[in-house]
Amino acid sequence: MTTPHPHPEVPLAPSTVVVAGGRPARAAGAPVNPPLVLSSTYVSQGVPQPGEPLYARMDTETWHPFEEVLADLEGAARPAVAFASGMAAIAAVFSFLPAGGTVVLPRHAYQATLGLTDDLAARIGVRVVRVDAADTDGVVAAVGGADLLLLESPTNPMLEVADLPAVLAAARARGVLTAVDNTFATPLVQRPLALGADLVVHSATKYLAGHSDVVLGAVVAATDDLAERVRAHRTLTGAIPGPVEVWLALRGLRTLALRVERSQASAAVLAGRLAAHPAVAEVRHPSLPSDPGHARATRHMAGYGSIIGMRPHGGPAAADAVVAAVRLWVPATSLGGVESTLERRRRYATESPTVPEDLLRLSVGIEDVEDLWRDLDRALRAG
Repeated sequence: MTTPHPHPEVPLAPSTVVVAGGRPARAAGAPVNPPLVLSSTYVSQGVPQPGEPLYARMDTETWHPFEEVLADLEGAARPAVAFASGMAAIAAVFSFLPAGGTVVLPRHAYQATLGLTDDLAARIGVRVVRVDAADTDGVVAAVGGADLLLLESPTNPMLEVADLPAVLAAARARGVLTAVDNTFATPLVQRPLALGADLVVHSATKYLAGHSDVVLGAVVAATDDLAERVRAHRTLTGAIPGPVEVWLALRGLRTLALRVERSQASAAVLAGRLAAHPAVAEVRHPSLPSDPGHARATRHMAGYGSIIGMRPHGGPAAADAVVAAVRLWVPATSLGGVESTLERRRRYATESPTVPEDLLRLSVGIEDVEDLWRDLDRALRAG
């Protein structure tokens, strides 16, 4: 697979890479898109040679274009490693933890990530330190003696923004392995490897695939050694994605720049209007000048993301009423699809107990922003 490059001395823009990357080599009669290969095994005899396909748990050519494009987007020199889900990718990162080791991560993070750390604590004695991701001094103090720092920025679902350059540098100085879950921002908005991270994690189910029809994860590594360890973990545990899912994710990735541009712009409009709405008690979105993460996001990100946190007046009952009243927004979990979704996060017993009971997480899609606003406004006023 090659990325056409008419001017090699000028790097391609990310919005071009998502379209041009991972294409088959140009030749008369060649397909424009990489083929979908459905085979569990390959013809092989004698001593296997390096790079020779053998068995689809080890490698399959349908993974390669997606892995190469994602690596290009994240600024990595070696391909990403695709996984069966975002949590399989997180589990691969946690595989670097020794028994009895210490992991530092945000107190507000994806609930399944928090649940997995609790499981590791119970089974192999991992020490779990949860921090306020926005408290730089607190994070730096916590990483001393840790084995792994896993960050989300912005966090899920509270949208706290970490000072990634500062905390990643502090962790590196202490010899601590670092990983950043970049699902919310996408590599078009934030590139953690360039900010000092060792590993980047994605739930490609969300923005990368972008159509709520694929479950997929990926890890991008800063070094060959880390990449090989992640790839070996995938092979040994069998946490592999199906070729159809990876092929669909690559197809979805082609429109990532357009989708992110549209959804971010709409999210900023909606956040501003919600902040002034009489039925709304609080709004979190880094685009708002009053948001605690605004200054950091402006410095370190190329946008503010498409997720909004909102708390209506009236508590959990009012939040549930909004979810029940919307007609265009889809009441559903997950995020990052072309459709706009919302949910009250504390409906899950496994959500962090410090997330407010009435917090609604809104994932802004690509519908007309005025239609989205009318539906939200009507639902808020109906309560």
